[in-house]
Amino acid sequence: MAGPEAHSNGDDGVLLRLPPVRGIGRGRVIAGLVLAVLLPPGVELMVTVLGFRNFAMIMLLQLAVAVAVAAIGGLWPAVVAAVLGSFLLNYFSADPVGSLSIADPTTLFTLVVFLAVACGVALAVGLASRRAQEAARSGAEATALSELALRILSSDGSLESFLEKVRSNLGMEAVTLLGASGQVSSHQGSLPGGPPEWRVLASAGPNPPVTHAAADHAAVVDPHYTLLLRGGPLSAHHERMLAAFGAFVVAVRERQQLVKSRRDNVRLAEGNKMRTSILRAVSHDLRTPLAGIKLAVSSLRQEDVDFPPDVERELLETIEDYADRLDHLVDNLLDMSRITADAVNPLLTGIVWAGVLPQALRGVPPERLRIELPPNLPPVQADAGMLERVVANIVENAVKYAPDSDVVLTARTGAGITLGDRPASELRIVDHGRGLGPKEVVDIFQPFQRFGDSPSPALGGGISGGGGIGLGLAVAKGFSEAMGGRLAAEPTPGGGLTMVVTLPLWTGGPQ
Repeated sequence: MAGPEAHSNGDDGVLLRLPPVRGIGRGRVIAGLVLAVLLPPGVELMVTVLGFRNFAMIMLLQLAVAVAVAAIGGLWPAVVAAVLGSFLLNYFSADPVGSLSIADPTTLFTLVVFLAVACGVALAVGLASRRAQEAARSGAEATALSELALRILSSDGSLESFLEKVRSNLGMEAVTLLGASGQVSSHQGSLPGGPPEWRVLASAGPNPPVTHAAADHAAVVDPHYTLLLRGGPLSAHHERMLAAFGAFVVAVRERQQLVKSRRDNVRLAEGNKMRTSILRAVSHDLRTPLAGIKLAVSSLRQEDVDFPPDVERELLETIEDYADRLDHLVDNLLDMSRITADAVNPLLTGIVWAGVLPQALRGVPPERLRIELPPNLPPVQADAGMLERVVANIVENAVKYAPDSDVVLTARTGAGITLGDRPASELRIVDHGRGLGPKEVVDIFQPFQRFGDSPSPALGGGISGGGGIGLGLAVAKGFSEAMGGRLAAEPTPGGGLTMVVTLPLWTGGPQ
């Protein structure tokens, strides 16, 4: 009797459920047998009571009874109805009536044809019912496998997760996916010069088989992949499912390879962009201070020129200024390469905001700064050197691109300031330049992003421009995230830009 089938495990519940398929079950067979015994005599009783003696019409009525019984109970009840009907026709309707002998050979031929037609109809109905059940079963399996495929594609996509579904749906104890090492011939299924060497790609279940000899079942997906299974026997239904799972495993594996290729392509594209931008920076931004240093040094080396002390001092200050600028540019380039390569390893300790400001603000004119930090702020989790670079880059850009505005540094902590589920503290660096549009606010954190080739007083703070190569905020953002924090930009009330550095509070004990 066909009915609903389901396979489940303890973790995911029912993974594959086959819709119910209604066929000719035991109840219908019993009902058909009852009707096969009752209806043919009933027909003869009815025609006898009515006095109807047309042999051909009575035979058609019995044939209709056999067809009806076949539709209800299938083949064997219909055969019973046909045999019983032919017997009753012979005894009650064929001359001589009341005897099983047949006087007219034509009547005998008619009864044989009736029996053959009735049995043939019963056989056809039975086969049609069986084919209908098989078609319904195949459709149910296709629907269930389609649902399973959607679940697999919407899952995490790992081979282990996929194999666990294969194991639970087939009722196996363990499943292993083997992959052929090297290039496998699609015609011979072997490596050039010998059989393929198999390696385990993924497995599910306890003590999974790793060789063909250790497996109870093996399914060759294609020349590159083989599934090994350990467990009980596989039914024909499970073997069909296993063939479908073989197609799924190829799809999952190819999807993993496509995702990896896409990541590699993105990484290569980012690396190419970085190299192109570095070359552009070297050809322009690094050559400018080098040219200034060379010009100043060449001037000082002229033996036929006697420079006044103030001019000589100015040339030396120019050399020092350009050297500091070169040092800053090279530091940003190196830091950006570390961030891009995920090679930033912060040494996290508890640091108060006020502790990093002296070094971070070194070289910034004091008259341009207003520091308004509340006392007794709790320490944040940070790397001292990285946090100094973060603050220094932001303040430097704010001073440069908001020359008519003071730069205000404030900090706060408390309710509402969190990073995920951790309490945090934030440092706000505020300027009152013109500010930026929404798109520009997003772009300012991109490496080598500059708004203009020269400093513009009209722009708000935080934009790397003519004096740099567009890495200041990119480095600041990368360092902030490496320390488990966040760097964001928001408009300053009244005009300008506010950079917000948020870091989690330190929970490692007092400093």
